[in-house]
Parts: sequence; structure tokens; C-alpha cells
Amino acid sequence: MRAVHLPNSIASRDYLFEPAYVPFLARVEELEYPILFHPLDEEANYYGGKARLADHYSDVGGFSNTLGFTFETATTAAKFIVSGTLDRFPKLEIVLPHSGGCFPYIFGRVDHGLAVRKVKLQHPLKEYARRFHYDTLTYDPEILRFLINFVGSDRVVIGTDNAFSANGQAIEYPHTLVDQLNLPAVDRDQILRGNAARLFHL
Repeated sequence: MRAVHLPNSIASRDYLFEPAYVPFLARVEELEYPILFHPLDEEANYYGGKARLADHYSDVGGFSNTLGFTFETATTAAKFIVSGTLDRFPKLEIVLPHSGGCFPYIFGRVDHGLAVRKVKLQHPLKEYARRFHYDTLTYDPEILRFLINFVGSDRVVIGTDNAFSANGQAIEYPHTLVDQLNLPAVDRDQILRGNAARLFHL
């Protein structure tokens, strides 16, 4: 299995959009390796920081994982679009964890905001949304159904957090969410097998 695994940011620095990383992204695209993102587990590496998401809500375990990571994922997706990076690398494959974070669910607000501010993109925002792949970790079947309807079954990839059972985020049987949707066989096969096989050249 071949892929590149990267943090979204490092100490609040958007390193990936700096000029020094252009050759790196070009090489990743040339090798046809998908990039998988995940925030690092340190205060400066996820949206909001400890002061806003952890300290005052320690009785519920803080929100650095449930909110901070998903905001960070959505921010990464938006920056890939507005920075022109997706246009510069049209064959770059990107897998967003956390089902895209909150990005698919605030998409209309982002689209409206760009239009109001007269931000010019080369393509409609909906086309960029389909440039990403999204894992299935919504933890709720109806939200997963929305995601599939929004981006298409060919952009959704089975995912698991089973490695993180210590923090309670584990899904022991990741296919169960997909099974609850009673999808057509072709869509179910894409999500559970086909999309990953294509992305990772299996």
C-alpha cells in the first residue's frame, strides 16, 4: 500500500502551501500517491487550541478531538481550493479524515462567502468538493448518507479509528455504518473496496 501521510499543519504553520513544497507535491502527483491528512496531537496543531477546546470542558474530555480535528480538516480542504493548489496539481489525490470534518456540512456557507467576496475560482466549488476523498467515519448513518449523496459514492472510502480505542473513538466494525444504509450493491462495493483499491493501486 502506497500513500503519503501528513499533518494538516505544524505549530499553526500552513507549511504545505509554501513555495518550498511545490516540488514535493509535484513528485507526489507524479508517483500517483494519495495524501492522507491528520492533525498532530499538540495544542498548536489543531484548530482552536487548548485554551478554547480543552481546559474549560475537561469534564467532557475537551473538544480538541471531536471539534478541533474536524475544524482543522475543513480548513485544510478550503485552503487547498482557494490557494489554487488543486488547480496546479489536477491529478493530486487527497483523502480527508473525519468524513471531511465539517467541510461538507458548511459547504453552502463557504460557497456563498466566496461569491459575496467575489473570489474567482477556476471551477465551481462543488467540483472542488469532489476532488477530495472522504472516509466513512461520520459515526451516524444518516450523516454518512448525506455525504454520499453530496460527493458521490466514488469519493467515499471505508475508514476506521480502531487503533484509537483508548480515547473512545474506535469503531470496531467500520462496515456497519455502510451496511445500515442499504445502498445499491455497486455503491457499497465502491465504498468498502473499490475506491481504496483504486487509490492505493491494490
